[in-house]
Amino acid sequence: MAKITATEVNNLRKSTGAGMMDCKNALVEAEGDFDKAIEILRKKGQKVAAKRADRDSSEGAVIAYVNDANNEGVIISLNCETDFVAKNDAFVALATQFASTAVNYNSKEGFLNADFGGITVSEKLIEQTGVIGEKLEIGSFEKVSGEFVGSYIHAGNKIATLTVLSANVEGADAVAKDVAMQAAAMNPIALNEEGVDASVIEKEIEIAKDQLRQEGKPEAMLDNIAKGKIKRFFKDNTLVNQDFIKDSKLSVAQYVKTIGDVTVTDFKRVALV
Repeated sequence: MAKITATEVNNLRKSTGAGMMDCKNALVEAEGDFDKAIEILRKKGQKVAAKRADRDSSEGAVIAYVNDANNEGVIISLNCETDFVAKNDAFVALATQFASTAVNYNSKEGFLNADFGGITVSEKLIEQTGVIGEKLEIGSFEKVSGEFVGSYIHAGNKIATLTVLSANVEGADAVAKDVAMQAAAMNPIALNEEGVDASVIEKEIEIAKDQLRQEGKPEAMLDNIAKGKIKRFFKDNTLVNQDFIKDSKLSVAQYVKTIGDVTVTDFKRVALV
């Protein structure tokens, strides 16, 4: 039997994230062969992943990540089975590492096939399933690009947002983050009126008309009054028209204009609730 040193066990642990005893046992089984020990641990991960494939992975960490040029951003969710794992610092660190890789890809499929320390992201998920003992998967993948991208991650890593501004000007960083915080807190359904699906508008009009009928309003007045209610619906539910949470005298669009001729061109919001 090969003699396994504490240094070898520690190096394997750093490489794979597996527990000390798992690493020691893998090295013993591999007779000290480091690469073979890694394969043993990965096969263990595959077995665990197969057993837990039908488990619900509704917990996890949502991470927003923006590249150094501030012109591309991504939100991913690394999903797991329990809140206990989701709150673990090492789990959140892994999610952040995944996000820093994901920002270089335009699709979830491309990201899952990306290199991650010599293996693919998909293979890393399987490996870490064996380490952690829970089903792990990438849930959401949202990518944006533009002149300036800002981000916000709410405490607890359950909500993350990205916002895109039309220009990279002085103050863009603070404003983009403020708007991202707005999106996290107020959960708008669209950027502006044009982004609201026609079926949603039709449904809101019908609801408004029904309410007005119950109030006894004449049928001839319903269309005009309903239009006013729809304007209110847009104000409450579209990002640029919402009252800015830090200064309700301004809409979000007006707040963004305080740094120049700038508009919000896109946003993404991902939440695990």
